[in-house]
Amino acid sequence: MKRDRLEVVRAWHEAVNRGDADALVALSDDEIEVGGPRGSARGHAILRDWLDRAGIQLEPRRWFVSPTELVVEQVATWRGPDGAVTDPQIIASSFTVEDGKVMRTVRYGSLEEALTATGLTLADEVLSAAG
Repeated sequence: MKRDRLEVVRAWHEAVNRGDADALVALSDDEIEVGGPRGSARGHAILRDWLDRAGIQLEPRRWFVSPTELVVEQVATWRGPDGAVTDPQIIASSFTVEDGKVMRTVRYGSLEEALTATGLTLADEVLSAAG
């Protein structure tokens, strides 16, 4: 049974928040691209390292969908260089999902930046995606 794209991205967030690298890798393509302000890299080893290093928690708030992309506005906290948890910040991430696997995810500093980068607009919001 193929998983719905929104379901995959919801499960991806849940795995991140549990710090469950095995579940995160199972939801991700072998050559997943992980991108953000410091550039991008590929593969499961990068994903595992990111999860371990960042200590990130992502609370999905709003979902935007096109036939090829998803953007999720999130409240994020993570560990800073000193190990302390940051104040909550509102960020957004884009996701490309194919065949039940996350192929690419990129973190942006704002919802507007993520929507612009993916060609989505506020009109692409899906109200029932929080699931």
